[in-house]
Amino acid sequence: MASESNEAGEVPALAAEAVLQVSEEIPEGAEEVKGYDFNDGVNWDKLMDSYKYVGFQSTNFGLAIEQINQMLDWRLSQEPIREGEVEDPEIRANTKCKVFFAYTSNLISSGLREVIRYLVQHKLVDVIVTSAGGIEEDFIKCLAPTYLGDFALKGRDLRLIGMNRIGNLLVPNSNYCKFDDFMNPILDAMLEEQKTQGVVWTPSKMIHRLGKEIDNPESVYYWAYKNNIPVYCPSITDGSIGDMIYFHSYKSPGLIIDIAGDIRGMNDEALNAKKTGMVILGGGLAKHHTCNANLMRNGADFSVFINTAQEFDGSDAGARPDEAISWGKIKINAKPVKLYAEATLVFPLIVAKTFARVVEEEKRKQKI
Repeated sequence: MASESNEAGEVPALAAEAVLQVSEEIPEGAEEVKGYDFNDGVNWDKLMDSYKYVGFQSTNFGLAIEQINQMLDWRLSQEPIREGEVEDPEIRANTKCKVFFAYTSNLISSGLREVIRYLVQHKLVDVIVTSAGGIEEDFIKCLAPTYLGDFALKGRDLRLIGMNRIGNLLVPNSNYCKFDDFMNPILDAMLEEQKTQGVVWTPSKMIHRLGKEIDNPESVYYWAYKNNIPVYCPSITDGSIGDMIYFHSYKSPGLIIDIAGDIRGMNDEALNAKKTGMVILGGGLAKHHTCNANLMRNGADFSVFINTAQEFDGSDAGARPDEAISWGKIKINAKPVKLYAEATLVFPLIVAKTFARVVEEEKRKQKI
């Protein structure tokens, strides 16, 4: 029943004011929400470009592409010359943003390994950070394949037939036996060089050596070795490599892997850079180690996080870039992007619009 205080046909003032509140003017240049119109045909470039204007994670996808392109296109020549800084125009034009690329081990187990290898092969990243599985699974794939399986396969049944499951991937346990055969003579040689030549083996130096020994262009770390791209892995013993070192310590004790020896190298990579960018797939050690190195320069200039983790539990994996700003790991005036997505689904598409663009542009220049 209508309120007796209102005349017949009169809208209640409170309701009208609440529902029909007048908006302020939209700022000039505000972008409208709009999706791709397939009536225009299938144009892959335009389709990808349209993501930024769709909203939700599609917009973050588009912003991630923009952020990576900014780090790839930056040159010191774009900045004003500071006191004591190099003035040579050619040097400034060739000084690029240092790109830190970090990822979790499962992504090497997946087919994203080939995308990662492409980036390293073409020297599109400058520093790599990953966990132990992100190292060993690359070499193991050079020795024997990983297979597609199913998330629903029973662990008990798989264990009885010597099959290891990584999500919906299957790795026969015999692959690790082949890895043991590959690793043992290298560990023997490393121990001998430690004893006779005084070589101090850090994880990065060990990975460099493994990349040389695998001698296979399918390997990510073969190309890291060839292109002299440092690979940092402070958790090098947390996986099959650790198992091999453990077994080796019984047969030929004495090998030392100096984890502390890499921390100066990693932190100096950030400290001595004119500009830094971080592209981080997943969370955990790879994410934190990369961000912490950039703390040494009061934060990275460009950052893209791609993962599915949420921040409600206080985990580093789920932490949004704004939390990293509070720690000095991303600069306060930066415009970082977190894309909530599963990396195998979105990262190849991002590469197509960013890193691969650089390679294709260089090919076109060489043809002219």
